[in-house]
Amino acid sequence: MAELSASPSVSRPFGDRWRGVVSIALRWGLPLLWVLWAALAWWVAPREATAGQLDRDLAAGRVVTFQRASGWADDDAYWGSRPQPRYDPQGAMIAWSVPNGHVRYAFVEPPEEQAEPTGSQSTDRPTGLDARLAASAGPWQSAGAVAHRLADAAGLLAGAVTLLWLVRLAVGAPPLVGNRWFWYWIGLLPFGVGVLAWSYREIWRPPPVPPAVRGSGWRGAGWLLLAGVGIVLLVSVARALFGGSVVPG
Repeated sequence: MAELSASPSVSRPFGDRWRGVVSIALRWGLPLLWVLWAALAWWVAPREATAGQLDRDLAAGRVVTFQRASGWADDDAYWGSRPQPRYDPQGAMIAWSVPNGHVRYAFVEPPEEQAEPTGSQSTDRPTGLDARLAASAGPWQSAGAVAHRLADAAGLLAGAVTLLWLVRLAVGAPPLVGNRWFWYWIGLLPFGVGVLAWSYREIWRPPPVPPAVRGSGWRGAGWLLLAGVGIVLLVSVARALFGGSVVPG
């Protein structure tokens, strides 16, 4: 009987401690994971360069992987996804990675417009710039390339942030500022801004008194549209002011 009567008093402090650990993990873990993701994502984000830069990287042996493409494919609504070069053997763009993990791209002449040596016979082998790249660098998704390993790590961090946020939103205590659908739509904002907004308003600075009317799903969808456009414009202005090296994309 002594054991049975003592078990509730033991389990309750344990449950309180567990909730405290989860609260601290969410309070500090989400922002920390986001900062790590942002640093890695910024480092490996594609940076526009020139054909001259590509020649210099080739001459110095700095091209690790490459791919000829016709632009970037980034159709995923998930904010943690990263653009991939859209493979096209006749494309007018070449993306390449360098040893420090940066990804660069430049617009060049398509293969059929590259000059071939006089009297050379047509073959299926790459010629001109493509031949130089193939001789000194590996294909785009070569295993072990620093840029791709960093990009994979950034993807894992973004996935961890999203998973923690979704689990807390779905099964945790009801949010105060808006309902779950409100925060779901806000959480789709680019760069994880919505997840940071949820963390700030619901964990770091919750309202002292619950508002009489919480944000609805429709309001969240509206904020997603307006804030999404604002973020895109802000990034465009920042890139124009500071250049593609500071604000890549």
